[in-house]
Amino acid sequence: MISLDEAVTARLESHGQRFEVLVEPDAALAIKRDDFDGDLEDVIAAEDVFEDASRGDRPPENMLEEVFDTTDPMAIIPEVIKRGEIQITADQRREMQEQKHKQLIQRITRNAVNPQMDDAPHPPERIESALEETDFRVDPMEPVEAQVDDALDALRPVIPIRFDEVTVAVQVPADYAGSAQAQIRQFGDLEREEWQSDGSWVGVLTFPAGLQNDFYDVVNEHTSGEAETRIIKDEDDISTR
Repeated sequence: MISLDEAVTARLESHGQRFEVLVEPDAALAIKRDDFDGDLEDVIAAEDVFEDASRGDRPPENMLEEVFDTTDPMAIIPEVIKRGEIQITADQRREMQEQKHKQLIQRITRNAVNPQMDDAPHPPERIESALEETDFRVDPMEPVEAQVDDALDALRPVIPIRFDEVTVAVQVPADYAGSAQAQIRQFGDLEREEWQSDGSWVGVLTFPAGLQNDFYDVVNEHTSGEAETRIIKDEDDISTR
């Protein structure tokens, strides 16, 4: 379960009765869209249905039965969310907007490059500063994934930006290969790997282009800067040298 501070109220009014439940806001939106595949118990603040959640008042059981054909709170809670309205305070809305703004910046930074600078990653500060120059505002009631395209459309007149992936070949010397390759291979999709006769390890990975600097940091950290890397431009050239 979540804390009361993390929850918003979903409210349904039916048959002259009010029904309220306390739920995590993003989960409430997912449930409302029939897009929730988690455990309900993990995203609610109380395994209960209220008439007034702020006071802890509960509706009569006969009303639960009449409206929902059950008195089981875990069966009723999703129905209240789907059929009702999600109530958020001004403070909750502001906090949700701030959180989703940060998530949006992170998502764009992970995937975006500057096509005018040899596809170099954009720092998050540049993305945030450019976004502030636009009219785009994050909607706290919409998933971040659904807002990325609109944010990119707003950013393109301000900075050169493109979503892309990069494929990088890395060769790790034998002295580091055993431990380093285990860390490196987790960074993206491993296209191929090969152990060389000298004990070195070669891997080819594909990952969001905005993570290039992070990738090189991981490689250097685990190889003391002795690994060799190169970007693969031709999909047919998945090899290292």
